[in-house]
Formats: sequence, structure tokens, C-alpha cells
Amino acid sequence: MIRLALTIVAGVILGGIVHLVSVLALPRIASHDAYSRLTPMTELNAVTALPSADPSRSPMPFMDPAFAMAICRYDLSAGPLKLTVPVSQAYTSVSFYTRSEIAYYAINDRSAGKKVIELDLMTEAQHEALPEDEDITSADRLIIDSPSTTGLIVLKALAPEPGLMAQAQASLANASCQVQVDQPPAKQAEVPVPVPAPPPAPRGRR
Repeated sequence: MIRLALTIVAGVILGGIVHLVSVLALPRIASHDAYSRLTPMTELNAVTALPSADPSRSPMPFMDPAFAMAICRYDLSAGPLKLTVPVSQAYTSVSFYTRSEIAYYAINDRSAGKKVIELDLMTEAQHEALPEDEDITSADRLIIDSPSTTGLIVLKALAPEPGLMAQAQASLANASCQVQVDQPPAKQAEVPVPVPAPPPAPRGRR
């Protein structure tokens, strides 16, 4: 009886481990993940509006019909991105996902406290390469480090009533997500400036 109970417990534990590993590995081994599905219908490093949620055809699962949605499929290999999202009248949110669909950051109009959500997205290496300039690294500049070079940014704007959907879509249509063309120079090692030798003291007359 004890041996049977131990066998059942071992089987349950083994099944749980297999299930957990499968769930964690699925986003990495899936051949038709969100990034792959959105690639044909979105531009790289640009904001693309998604069609309204429809049970028969939906580019993404669990889309809420009360929200207008847009996607920025990004690639940071060419440089950091500048993201600008005007805030809608009701509610606006921006969520960040890696290539393997792991969420790593989110912000909304309440936490931003501004009429425009504006931030810089870059890799850790690009962040470390920024010059130590007070104007550039000030608290007013929101910098987000992406754990992967490629990923997805999901933009949502709430339409509290069906008649306000056009307004929500218009706010996302004015959003931009593009590579920063003018990048500040990278940090450089300080080179000591040579100090000229003092002139020789004049000799006194004999």
C-alpha cells in the first residue's frame, strides 16, 4: 500500500515537472508564435494598427473589442527606438514583450502623468554606451532596457462606448516608433592633456 502511494505521488510530481517544462518551453519552440503571425501584417520599427477584434478572424488571441490596438514590431540592431504615444481620452497603455513573448515592462497614461507617453527603448549595451551627460541621463528621459534585440510593443486605447472607437484609433494612428537617427556619441576614455614644461629660469648677470 505504501509502495503504491509512493508510486502515485512520484507520478504526479513527474507529470507536474513535465507540464511545467512544456509550458515554459512552448513560446521558444513554437513555429507560429505572435511575432511570426504579426510579421506579414506589420512593418519593422513602425506602428501598425490592428483590425478590430472579430471572433472569426483575430490576429492576436484574447483581443478586447473595447480597445483599439496597434503593434510596433521592433529590431534594435540598427539602434535605439524612440516611442511616442499620444494619450486617448479614456485610457492608454503600452506593453513590451521579448521575441519569445515574455512581458518585461508596461506603462499607462496614469503612471506616465503626461498627455504623451514618450520613452527610449534600447539594449543594455546601447544604454551603457550613452555618454555621462546630465542632460541626456536626466530623470525626465525614460529609458527602457530590452532584454532582447527583437520584440513587440503592444499599444492599447480604450473606447468606453462604440461611438468613441474612431477617437481611440485616431490617437494610436498618431503614435510613432522609429530608430533614433541622431545618436549621442558613445563614451570615450579620457585622454590626459599634456602639461607644458615651465620655461627655464633666467640666469643672473655676472
